[in-house]
Order: sequence, then structure tokens, then C-alpha cells
Amino acid sequence: MNSACRLNSGSEAESRPAPRLLSIVIPFYNEEAAVPHLRKRLTELLPTLPCPAELILVNDGSQDGTLRSLQDWAACQSNIALLSLSRNFGHQAASTAGLDCVHGDAAVLMDADLQDPPEVILQMIAEYQRGYDVVYAQREARLGETLAKRAAAWLYYRLMRLSGCRNLPPDTGDFRLISASCLQALRSMRETHRFIRGMVAWVGFPQTAVRFKRPPRVAGKTKYSPGRMLWLAWTGALSFSPMPLRVVFGLGIIAALAATGIGTYAVCSLLLHHYVVRGWTSIMFTLCLVGSFNLIGIGMVGEYVAKVFEEVKGRPLYIIDPIRSRNLKMPEGVSAPVYEDSRMPF
Repeated sequence: MNSACRLNSGSEAESRPAPRLLSIVIPFYNEEAAVPHLRKRLTELLPTLPCPAELILVNDGSQDGTLRSLQDWAACQSNIALLSLSRNFGHQAASTAGLDCVHGDAAVLMDADLQDPPEVILQMIAEYQRGYDVVYAQREARLGETLAKRAAAWLYYRLMRLSGCRNLPPDTGDFRLISASCLQALRSMRETHRFIRGMVAWVGFPQTAVRFKRPPRVAGKTKYSPGRMLWLAWTGALSFSPMPLRVVFGLGIIAALAATGIGTYAVCSLLLHHYVVRGWTSIMFTLCLVGSFNLIGIGMVGEYVAKVFEEVKGRPLYIIDPIRSRNLKMPEGVSAPVYEDSRMPF
């Protein structure tokens, strides 16, 4: 089912042993129905891995019974760390929180809905042993999805590559293995508006892909509505490229050429004594055209200014709730915004 393809290798990969410890990071948001299925699949998978593994489960402010299910799971196994965030910070921030807590030589980031099949991790480890620092799962089919969603996903990745993320591999999500050296570089990037798949592509290191067929969700509903997908794409475009501003500049040039053409037409009509309502058509059209592009341009610049405004505040990317977390141990040299309660030493 899966085959590896080499992309964006950057430098020659050198073989190495399996990780001494593999960290599997999984963010959750209202995934109560999916937790039992995921737990079963991972329980079956972990003994087959060529290395020991730890699970880092991140509760991203779930409002159903997800937290309770995760707490029960963490209470049964010592190799599970549960991070409960103080509220819903979003998938990218929750993923960052989990990656900040990694202790292993490599980390796998995956979703909880089993559309990222855990069994693909075996192929990822094999590619890691061949020397690749990033092994991402590339979808060759998207089972159970409508034609419209598949077409939108196809278009999304191509537009992102055109907008400036040239190294962004197509048809990939955040499901990937990241080596400790690449993860250290990724941790140094603390921007507020995060696009992890683009950030991993940006840091470089030898990278490759394993192909897989993406199955339908095992339970529950997708948390990425069309609006949230558009917002993720918009964040990625603004974070990695000035292309939107350049597009507006190009549209401004087109508007100027159109206004010039209208002016030329009006002058020629007057000189040739054609009947025209003097000035009204050309003035109204030019005003509407130029005015609309002015507003679009100001709005685009405003988006960039808003991003800068959010960055300079320096707020933490996430906040961990220690009362509801379990077995939380931060790696040496890595700090996280944890606010302890005197009633619950931790």
C-alpha cells in the first residue's frame, strides 16, 4: 500500500539505528468517540515498533468527555503524558505544545481520528533509519471524501506552493516523523500564527515521503470546516509569502491599464463626434474600479499589520493546565507556560 518517494532531500542522508525512544504526539479536540478506537490501534501497534515509545496526548480545550477518557488512558500506562490546555488554542498550537514535550530521538505528529493510520509509523521509522530527518505521509487517495473536498484539497496545496511555500510537499497534512535535530530547529520558531507543515519544510534537513491511502474518520465529525480550512490556508499564505500583496499590486496595475483604456476611448469618442453622455460612464467606472482596489489593498496591508500586532505582544502560544494534566515532564532546556496551583503540587 505504501511506497517511499524522495523529495526535498537537501543533503545526503546517512543510515542510523532506530530511535532510542519514539515520541508520538496527538492533539485532541472533542474526539471522545474516537479515543477508544485510537487506544486500541496504538495498543496493538506499540509492541511491533523497533523501539520503545511514549505517547504525548494534548487535550486542546475539549468540551465533551475527551479529557476524562484521556485521563483514564494515562492512568493505565506510565509511558503516556497528558497535556491539558487551559482552553482551545487551535490545532497548530496544540501540536506545538505536544512537540515541546518530546523526549525521544524522533517524534511523530498525527491526528486522533485515525485518518492518519498508526501503522504508517513503521514505514516512517524505516525511512528515519535510512537517514531522513523528516518523513511525511503523502496521501495517494482520500477515501470517503466528496469530489468537491478532494478538488479543494488538490487546489489548496498547489496554490500554497505558488504563493511562496515552494518546498511544501503536495497532498500532505501534519502527519509526519521529525528527528530530534529538526525538532530543535522547529522549536526555535515561536511565531504566533503557525503553519507547521510549512515550517517543517522551511527548516530543511533531508526529507522524504511515504505514500498511503487516507481512510475515512473512524468516528465523530471533522473539526476542519471549509471556513477553518480557508483560514489555515490564509494563515500559511500570509506567514510565508508577500505574494498576496504582490497580487494586489498586480491588480492595481490592471486597474490602471483599464482606466487608461477607458480614458482613451472617451477621448477618441469625443474627437470622432460619437454620442456619449459626457463623462458619466468613464468617471463612474473608473471611480468604482480604483476605489475597490484601494480598499482591497488597504485590507491586505491591514492583515499583515494585524499579524505583526499579534506577534509583538509576545503572548505564549498555549497555556498548560497542570491540574488536569498527567505525567507531564518537560525536556531539559525547554520551558512551557505552566501555571501551577498550590493545592496540587506537580
